[in-house]
Amino acid sequence: MKDVFLIVDGNSLMHRAFHALPLIGFGGTYTNAIHGFLTMLLKVVKEENVRYCAVCFDEHGPTFRHTAYADYKAGRAPTPPELIGQFKLIRELLPQLGIASYSLQGYEADDLLGTLSLQAEKMDVAPLLLTGDRDALQLVTDVTKVIFTKRGISEFEVYDRQAMFQHYGLTPEQFIDLKGLMGDASDNIPGIPGVGEKTATKLLLEYGSIENLIASVDSMKKGKLKEKIEENAQLAVMSK
Repeated sequence: MKDVFLIVDGNSLMHRAFHALPLIGFGGTYTNAIHGFLTMLLKVVKEENVRYCAVCFDEHGPTFRHTAYADYKAGRAPTPPELIGQFKLIRELLPQLGIASYSLQGYEADDLLGTLSLQAEKMDVAPLLLTGDRDALQLVTDVTKVIFTKRGISEFEVYDRQAMFQHYGLTPEQFIDLKGLMGDASDNIPGIPGVGEKTATKLLLEYGSIENLIASVDSMKKGKLKEKIEENAQLAVMSK
């Protein structure tokens, strides 16, 4: 059995903990997100028999996605001031627990999760990605699994290839196309206007990918859906 390498989306887990727990603190310092973060982290470490662990964080400033699409994540509410200070504290605490943390200017924690999981697979280690962001489902492989925060700070669900197919009817690779077609309001990614998850899934089950869909659009039955795809084909590709 392979050793498990837990790779954590630090920003996602901190936000989950902050919003799941009431504000608590000591001496004017808020600690609810830190408490929830460590509770979830240690629970997964124990239950999944984790051998290695690392936490990835976003850096301040634009990423390469902002360069490609200026409106990326536009309209997002600012991070609550009660949470901002806790990020600094958790990054100071992690080394004391023997846990490495990583961040890289111009990239997001998600990108580092993908990078570390690929490196781990090459080293014959089993990556387990802990996050609340479903975009990470595209990183599932025959070896890499994703564990999601489901409710509060105590419930999780694990996705492998089989669970992906059971829940979405799609492969991890197709999950990227799903988001490209339906967009993602949380990141302000447009997708094809008027195409939701149900329609996007149906299209992918028939055509396999956005590229195949666009290549086959001329043979589609006339109607509003065909018009939407023709008018927004490049928007779907950009969103993907």
